[in-house]
Amino acid sequence: MSEKNIAIVKEINDAFTKNNTEGFLAHCTEDLYWGMAGDTEQRGKKAIREWMRQMDGHEPPKFTVDAIFGDAENVACHGQMAMKNEKGEEGKYSYCDVYKFKGDKVSELRSFVVAQKADDKNATASA
Repeated sequence: MSEKNIAIVKEINDAFTKNNTEGFLAHCTEDLYWGMAGDTEQRGKKAIREWMRQMDGHEPPKFTVDAIFGDAENVACHGQMAMKNEKGEEGKYSYCDVYKFKGDKVSELRSFVVAQKADDKNATASA
């Protein structure tokens, strides 16, 4: 089961790089919970769809997946990400996403995103 769930997360990541909200939501339960650590929480496809609509017209994030692993119910991936802020300035971030599955659908996504310091020589967002 873990290999199937890992493949689903890879498809979700591909959808994110294309700002394809429906491609992401197709892999999720109707009552999906998405929590951004220290920021916002959304529950349900409708709320998430509306929240993600704010990214319409924005350049999608560029990211690398440094590692992806999972078990029968969970998949985690982490890496580096670059995206533009509201002012159009590109920021670099480290991220970790943890997906919880119910059957073959994502029922919960917890995202942890940390801005990289400009002088951080170990953080390379080559995305």
